Amino acid sequence: MSERENKTKAIDEASLIMQLQCSETRDKAFERVVRQYSEQLYWQIRRMVLSHDDTNDLLQNTFIKAWSNIDNFRGDSRLSTWLYRIALNETLTFLSHERNQTVDIDSPEGSIADHLEGDTWFNGDDAQKLLQEAIQTLPDKQRLVFNLKYFEEMKYEEMSKLLDTSVGALKASYHLAVTKISTFLEDYL
Repeated sequence: MSERENKTKAIDEASLIMQLQCSETRDKAFERVVRQYSEQLYWQIRRMVLSHDDTNDLLQNTFIKAWSNIDNFRGDSRLSTWLYRIALNETLTFLSHERNQTVDIDSPEGSIADHLEGDTWFNGDDAQKLLQEAIQTLPDKQRLVFNLKYFEEMKYEEMSKLLDTSVGALKASYHLAVTKISTFLEDYL
């Protein structure tokens, strides 16, 4: 992105934040936020959560929390960073809850591969399915870092602000994730 595009984006975001802080323009501005960030947030959540329906629920919860706390947004970070953080917290809470549920091995959900194949929203080929299976084997934090770097092409510095951790720790997490994914994929070749 050019310097001019960055300045335009910053001005647009500053204008949007001002509209969100004004009670007369808040509703329309928030509709714009939902339109502008829904797809990005959907895919951020979806890469962590396998189910389209769960992803939609988490996305809706993200926007509900953002709406409920819009008065608390001080503008210390970018609006997108604030929304990503809310989505991240919702996703991690959901995953923690899911992990604490007992799993019936005879359950109709079956394996990750079965879940992906049965999902009407997943239209990937075999290589994509295998990559998604490998990603799902990662611990939540590594999976998150991998997804943000690999799919979102987010810079470590931005991730550092979002996740409140050091760039070095993020680089180490990404490297470990790539190594684990490579090992997983090599076992299938």
